Amino acid sequence: MSDEILRVSKFLSLVLRHKPELIGLTLDQNGWAGVEDLIRLANQHGTRLTRPLLMQVVADNEKKRFALSDNGERIRASQGHSVDVDLGLPSARPPEILYHGTASRSLESILAGGLNSANRQHVHLSTDVATAIRVGQRHGIPVVLVIRSGEMAAAGHTFFLSANGVWLTERVPMEFISVAAR
Repeated sequence: MSDEILRVSKFLSLVLRHKPELIGLTLDQNGWAGVEDLIRLANQHGTRLTRPLLMQVVADNEKKRFALSDNGERIRASQGHSVDVDLGLPSARPPEILYHGTASRSLESILAGGLNSANRQHVHLSTDVATAIRVGQRHGIPVVLVIRSGEMAAAGHTFFLSANGVWLTERVPMEFISVAAR
């Protein structure tokens, strides 16, 4: 990934997930912003952005962190918001097992109190161990947690599947968590 693509991707994550007000961007209730507004405001605030560059970042992002509306006029982050938005995702039945990657330093607290969304709207879960390891590595020595999501759903917990394949839930109580063998 080029430095420019990485720079724009990080910028988009910031303004579409956490701080749209930094550039005066307004997200609608579902997290969408106008593409032209985003480009204009980014440039006004010192971040060079063009439509072709934006389209390349959206298309090339391996995690598919950003989604465009069908007509290409609106953009939003697929998940990970700390601002209050409703992605409008229908609840979905998760697979029996999902995974969560974290840093080893967080393990004691998680095993005592479960996984909470902290400053985000949802806990993020993956369908594969490799993704969980990559996520955990971003924060330190990775630990993979095994989430008995099928049991959680049977117990009444709600799950959503984001457009980029990340499973979302409000929290994961500790009784549904075990540590994967290393």
